[in-house]
Amino acid sequence: MVRLGISLVLGLSIGLERERHKHQAGLRTFTLVCLGSTLAMLLSIYVCQQNTNLLNGDPGRIAAQVLTGIGFIGAGLIMKNNDGISGLTTAATVFVTAIIGLAVGAGMFLVSAATTVAVLVVLMLSSVKKLANKPHPHPLESENEDEWRDNVE
Repeated sequence: MVRLGISLVLGLSIGLERERHKHQAGLRTFTLVCLGSTLAMLLSIYVCQQNTNLLNGDPGRIAAQVLTGIGFIGAGLIMKNNDGISGLTTAATVFVTAIIGLAVGAGMFLVSAATTVAVLVVLMLSSVKKLANKPHPHPLESENEDEWRDNVE
């Protein structure tokens, strides 16, 4: 239950950041991806521990399928439109959130928390970059002073 709780908190933190910026995948998506992948890892470990007579018992087998499933979800998030390609960051964030969940399920709490912080930093930096690249009118380049004031306010 502790691992699921940690997974919930980490997934929520990434989901909150995406929800705050109104991206196509938000709070519920990232929380469920993190929880689901944690549960898949716990199930992988449990099955191998409980069934010691399995000839090919490998705790990584079920967990590996999480990445296959997330690949399909990620492919559905990436869209090509007239402006270029959108959804790459969302797809990559879903992918890394699934891996964070797997790491929590494996008991790698510090690595999971550090990766979550790193993801949040990267996402916040990309938001700052978008803001910095947004064109700001300059009073000398504006046709009239009222237009400039309207754009600044």
